[in-house]
Amino acid sequence: MKKLMYTLLIGVIAAALTACGSNDDAKQSKSDDQKTAQTEKQKEAQEKQEKQAKEMQKKLDKQKVDEKKTVAVVNGKKVSGEEYNAALSSSQAQYQQMGQDPTSKEAAKQVKQQTIDNLVGQTLLLQEAENKGYKATDEEVNKKLKETKKQFKTDKQFKAALKDAGLTQSQLKSELADSIKYQQYVDKDIQTPEVTDKEIQDYYDQFTKQSQSQASGGKEQSQMPKLEDVKPQIKQQLEQQKKQEALEKKVEELKKNAKVEVKL
Repeated sequence: MKKLMYTLLIGVIAAALTACGSNDDAKQSKSDDQKTAQTEKQKEAQEKQEKQAKEMQKKLDKQKVDEKKTVAVVNGKKVSGEEYNAALSSSQAQYQQMGQDPTSKEAAKQVKQQTIDNLVGQTLLLQEAENKGYKATDEEVNKKLKETKKQFKTDKQFKAALKDAGLTQSQLKSELADSIKYQQYVDKDIQTPEVTDKEIQDYYDQFTKQSQSQASGGKEQSQMPKLEDVKPQIKQQLEQQKKQEALEKKVEELKKNAKVEVKL
């Protein structure tokens, strides 16, 4: 509109230009007010979210224990509160991802039990890996450390992340060594059945049925991909499930001959 107006004779339509200019100013003023109001609402919403996040973090932190406390003893090996707190954060995050409040009375009990069970299981599996002679070489640990550092843009960010996690680089290397031994053991000693085409088909059919049920319940149904397009992802998911089931079975076997004392 302004481009057209500036092509006209100023003297002839001076009054019209003034009127239009006033209208444009009014419109601009209204638009600015709307933007300001919108910005204020966004700011308020953001501040509210930040406040809720801080309040939730305080509740989550209350579930932590003294880092120096011994929460369990597994075949003579002490499991520290520091290890518990790290595993606790992971358990809490899982509940939140499922849309549940990990700080509610019932969930808090489940989170606590899940965390200690996971720690005991991981300790037993790592002990079994070491008993079978699995080791992590310096070369393997340094390679893993290098891969970890690549996740950060600068060395300063990496060191800050270590500090936030309450770890020194030496402690991190020790944890990386444990993860390498653990993975070696899982890959070579934990055997799982092959995923069959029937299992993949059943998984796909179940997902399709669930999607159709949601659509009939009033939820919008997204277009289902063809089986051949998602077959690799389904196979990987089923392989992970079978591996997890095999690990849980192994932990139960190890528990039969283990001396486990929970002190939490």
